[in-house]
Amino acid sequence: MSDEIRLPMLDQVTAPGVQHHFCEHPGCVKHAGWGFAKPRQAPHWFCFEHRSEGERYL
Repeated sequence: MSDEIRLPMLDQVTAPGVQHHFCEHPGCVKHAGWGFAKPRQAPHWFCFEHRSEGERYL
């Protein structure tokens, strides 16, 4: 019906609050603030120093 409200699946909802991501560059253990992904794909995370590597995922 058109008046139904669809709620997101619980397993697809991101938890509220700060998310801790780490850089995906081999050997780097810094926190990553830059996520790169095409629509409907999981992002790949990189730190400031390695963020240029993430452009290949766009």
